[in-house]
Amino acid sequence: MQDIVTGLEELLGPEVVTRAGDVPEAYRHDWSGLTPVEPLALLRPRDTGGVSAALRFCNAHGVGVVPQGGRSGISGGAMPVAGAVVLSLDRLNRIEEVDPQMATLTCGAGVVLEKAQQAAVEAGLMLAVDLGARGSCTVGGVISTNAGGNQVIRYGMAREHVLGLEVVLADGTVVTALNKMLKNNAGLDLKQMFIGTEGLLGVVTRAVMRLQPRPPHTATAFLGLADTAAVIDMLARARAALGPQLTSFEVMWPSFFHHMSEGTGIGSPLTGRHGVYVVIEASGFAEGGARAALEACLEAALEAGTVEDAVIAANSREERGLWAVRESVAEFARVVGPIIAFDVGIPLMRMDEAVRRCESGIAARWPGALALSYGHIGDSNLHLVVSVPSAGKNQPETEVKKLVYGIVREMAGTISAEHGIGLIKRDYLAYSRSPEEIATMRAIKAALDPKGILNPGKVLSS
Repeated sequence: MQDIVTGLEELLGPEVVTRAGDVPEAYRHDWSGLTPVEPLALLRPRDTGGVSAALRFCNAHGVGVVPQGGRSGISGGAMPVAGAVVLSLDRLNRIEEVDPQMATLTCGAGVVLEKAQQAAVEAGLMLAVDLGARGSCTVGGVISTNAGGNQVIRYGMAREHVLGLEVVLADGTVVTALNKMLKNNAGLDLKQMFIGTEGLLGVVTRAVMRLQPRPPHTATAFLGLADTAAVIDMLARARAALGPQLTSFEVMWPSFFHHMSEGTGIGSPLTGRHGVYVVIEASGFAEGGARAALEACLEAALEAGTVEDAVIAANSREERGLWAVRESVAEFARVVGPIIAFDVGIPLMRMDEAVRRCESGIAARWPGALALSYGHIGDSNLHLVVSVPSAGKNQPETEVKKLVYGIVREMAGTISAEHGIGLIKRDYLAYSRSPEEIATMRAIKAALDPKGILNPGKVLSS
């Protein structure tokens, strides 16, 4: 193996290759909570040519390659593998062009999402992909995981924002398809094979992202409702009344909201307690338009009894306050302790049943356990965080996963709504995909990466 590293040093240069033992801690893990792994070497090429050379060499020698972006994923997709090299794209961090006429942004895969967002704003536009990890996740990682976020209900997943890609295949072949046109039906849309596939089929090196007009006006409200049925009714009302102005519709069940609002000291903007809580955001281009539309929608919902109580932010500071508990997930370690996190998709009309069964099932099996439910209900996306205090750092992950994913499977849901499969969910893929689907995935993988060097052991079990 040392001969392999020496060969990589001779090919790429010692400034690109870091040997095992000297690899910084940050590159040994991602946000999945898995135990850090020392890779064979860390490769940090500066351009597509360097990525191509590295993959060509590793493919020829049968060495596994784990691509890394900002390492902010929670499914273990960027976790190093013993005996494999880590290929970081963080030096491919140049924004090449913002084209206001075509409404596109072309950049390297290593560009931090927030930097790309800022470049779009400076051009009078908006990159509508937005995540809580915007300050650390990279464009390449967002694409490779088909990331979601709080604005999916209006703008869609990352897939909706990718017009073109440059990708390096396992054998080092560079496929440059940096399309900037919204309409381009010339043959197969190859970029789709690399969006959301977690580096299994190729390494994204450059991208053309679609930009949107930036709505200058927003209106945010915080609602208290009796139950999930009322939330679903409110969602239908919001869609009908606000149309494309509806930007976000986030739900927090009492398990999450009460625990996190009290544990963080943020508190509640409403008096009294409610069965479910919702943050709703509208945005538009006419001054006062989004607020007027949201106010009218809420007034009708209050009169109909759909909403029990509501407050609308008067300014941007109050808007941030209404979002504060929903965005307090970074405080889990302090407020909750060791956690087992779930990102699942449930058919909307079974969401209430899913929450009740998961929370009650966990409470019955592990008395004193915490099961906190929240999510992007407009996208049928449920987040569940479980912690068994009595277990300390040795959380009963296998047993909890079997319970939760079993319920998801019964409800014809998905085990991964927006965070990929990686290592953590690999063994449960068959809960959401048929044998025929998985066989097709394997066939595509074998065709593009016959030696299986790209992100070995991830997504598809051996």
